[in-house]
Amino acid sequence: MSDIYVIGHKAPDTDTVCSAIVYAALKGYKAATAGPINEETQYALDYFKVSAPEILENAAGKTLVLVDHNEEKQRVDGAEKILEIIDHHKMNFNYPDPIFIHVEPVGSTATVIAKMFSNEVKANKTYAGLLLSAILSDTVIFKSPTTTDVDKKIAQELAQVSGISDMTKFGVDLKKAKASIKGKPIADVVHVDFKDYDFKGKKVGIGQTEVVDIEEVYERKDEFIKYLNELKNSKGYDMVIFMATDIIKEGTELYYVGDKTIIEKAFNIQASGPSVWLPGVMSRKKQVAPPVEKVYLEG
Repeated sequence: MSDIYVIGHKAPDTDTVCSAIVYAALKGYKAATAGPINEETQYALDYFKVSAPEILENAAGKTLVLVDHNEEKQRVDGAEKILEIIDHHKMNFNYPDPIFIHVEPVGSTATVIAKMFSNEVKANKTYAGLLLSAILSDTVIFKSPTTTDVDKKIAQELAQVSGISDMTKFGVDLKKAKASIKGKPIADVVHVDFKDYDFKGKKVGIGQTEVVDIEEVYERKDEFIKYLNELKNSKGYDMVIFMATDIIKEGTELYYVGDKTIIEKAFNIQASGPSVWLPGVMSRKKQVAPPVEKVYLEG
């Protein structure tokens, strides 16, 4: 077994974990995660009878393949030696040596891997199932604006190979596995999918969780605002944003702490309180991070 580790970003999601598992298996590398996996990802692993990768919270001295991210702030601690990047996000990456980088504008990293290793994946039910889970997760069952025709085509092929006859039902079951926030610590909910960004030298954190009943979030509104303020003050953020995305209503309740004019300019709204409902907003990558970054860049 190689000493090269395939690993995703600090807040492991289904695309990060499943892509790492499949890519590592195909290349003869080791799969790892930068932290514990969430309930949705565990559902996918249990369904296809795959063990969770080892947790690697510090990669000092390790050679890495980065999947589903490339920005320094999102990398596992100690990440120094990077061999490859497989991703579907915008590039914000500097490295002193030439390395292999494969990035495509599609809805998930799993789509990229399925294209790269089409024959191998189509011959393996487990690989196909894991990559299908990742695509359905990252595209929010094709409801996210990041979804492309390529994602849909490949997902159909993977569903046939993996034996999933109803992709929508499987995708909803996948999402439901971590959709309820009842009884969960607020910090866990905020950080289940949380990424740090550097917007013109300012540190901005954006977290997201997906729910099937937004009322669960509204019931704990004060807890969310209190925690976001604590996070901002303790970790040196200029702004912290939390997206509570309702996959049924297809919109996001966006909570924020920081300069509200940034939110107003980014989304062309009047912000009267610490949160705002944004209909049709499903994607942090395409619909939240870019407009917020644009406001920072314009100063």
